[in-house]
Amino acid sequence: MRPARPDEYELVGDLTVETYVDGGLVSPTSSYVETLRDAADRAAKSDLLVAEAGGEVVGAVAYCGPGSPYVQVAGPDEAEFRMLAVREKARGQGVGTAMVRACIDRARASGLRGLRLSTQANMVGAQRMYERMGFVRTPDRDWIPAPGVKLLLTYALEF
Repeated sequence: MRPARPDEYELVGDLTVETYVDGGLVSPTSSYVETLRDAADRAAKSDLLVAEAGGEVVGAVAYCGPGSPYVQVAGPDEAEFRMLAVREKARGQGVGTAMVRACIDRARASGLRGLRLSTQANMVGAQRMYERMGFVRTPDRDWIPAPGVKLLLTYALEF
């Protein structure tokens, strides 16, 4: 795990779009695709982290601390992570867990109270991973980000 480099932003954007669109999480015609593709903006407004294996970027996640405009469900003494993406050939190898662990470590090192996330109901594998890592459902913060978008489920890990 390491911060993404500017020369990798396009790659990270493509990886994120590939994960979300090919995984059936976002329609290819959704306006959200441009947000997913804009890794440079995420890097400027959050901590954009990448997972590297064998010299190749195989995953990315945006760690959003307090004050980041990418924060959606975290309170003032919490962080959240967004747009976690793992290249298909690297799934099942602990890449997602490593990226979440890096976000947990950053939040703890910052003295925050906890870490939050939003996920889609159909992302059952990701939810199992979050629960194994100690995250618990927080239905009181579930939300719908835009008209026509399904309800997002929220989870929290308190420190």
